[in-house]
Amino acid sequence: MLFIQLTGLSGSGKSTIANGVKNILEKKGFSVEVIDGDVYRKKLCADLGFSKEDRNENIRRLGSVSNQFAVNGVISILAAINPYEEIRKELSLYGPHVKTVWIHCDIDILIKRDTKQLYKKAFLPDDHPEKIKTLSGVNDPYETPVNPDLVIDTGIESEEDSISMLVEFIIEEIKD
Repeated sequence: MLFIQLTGLSGSGKSTIANGVKNILEKKGFSVEVIDGDVYRKKLCADLGFSKEDRNENIRRLGSVSNQFAVNGVISILAAINPYEEIRKELSLYGPHVKTVWIHCDIDILIKRDTKQLYKKAFLPDDHPEKIKTLSGVNDPYETPVNPDLVIDTGIESEEDSISMLVEFIIEEIKD
């Protein structure tokens, strides 16, 4: 069916949008599965850290699960930071049913929102015991997607509009 790989910084709205889309599409009769990076990291990927190699392996595992749903007729939405272009391209090699959607939001807005207090912890002094040293986009890389199939800017768009944009995109992709 369709495999949507969402990518974006922490707090940009990936999980919120994915779950909102799931609710709408299921009401329309579609089977939808959300592969949430935060949830799966605790189970399927609990053995991985936050090095580039571990982040890529995390996405490979999640991508494999997501693709398996897609080839079995389920609309699969992978909601993870997915910070590296090379692994996003690798997942796209599963086939034309894989689409990349960049959930963009300016860092200044994310720092103000900071729902998980991750940005606050990333900006703590280096010797602080709660310092996060691997936050994508702050003190760890986040590579802007080169050619995403869709860009949703949650710094501008409302939650409802962001969800609607992705629902419309998915329905158009299924039609083709």
